[in-house]
Amino acid sequence: MDLRFVLDPELTPALHEQLIDLWVEVTNAGGAVGFVAPVTTADVRPVAQRTLDDVAAGPDRLLVGYAGERPVAVLVFADNRFHLKPHWGTLKRVMVHPDTQGRGYGAALMREAARRAPELGWSALHVTVRGGLGLEAFYARLGYREVGRLPGALRVGPGDDRDEIFMWRDLPAREA
Repeated sequence: MDLRFVLDPELTPALHEQLIDLWVEVTNAGGAVGFVAPVTTADVRPVAQRTLDDVAAGPDRLLVGYAGERPVAVLVFADNRFHLKPHWGTLKRVMVHPDTQGRGYGAALMREAARRAPELGWSALHVTVRGGLGLEAFYARLGYREVGRLPGALRVGPGDDRDEIFMWRDLPAREA
């Protein structure tokens, strides 16, 4: 697999645009990353900008998987911003470019997140997924377990409410 991961890449204007384009393409291919297709760059840009501003200002962190020089996999390590939760974190905006699906990039991205999380002082990871897409099976194969759900919490269209599913993965203890 020709995928190179970078934690906290320089957030250049070019990378901003590439990540916004990725977000649009993932959403329009049916990805559950905060929007419902169809979306445009103008729809995604304000949310993407807030997300990247939180990364630039900290304490959130960005993990990007590159195929060559092209970002094709991305997620945000989101800090809980609460003093009783410093030992675990949330993964947000988990995306893999649609034209790279089936190459194992999603699993590789999640394995890299689990590998990097202890560097952030985290011993567990949390991710939420949109029900009705089978995403919980993908995460279960990577060691996540469902720990709860909010029935009908996500309204993706008139008469189409989906569960928000909470997934959790304990990480191995760090070796001293």
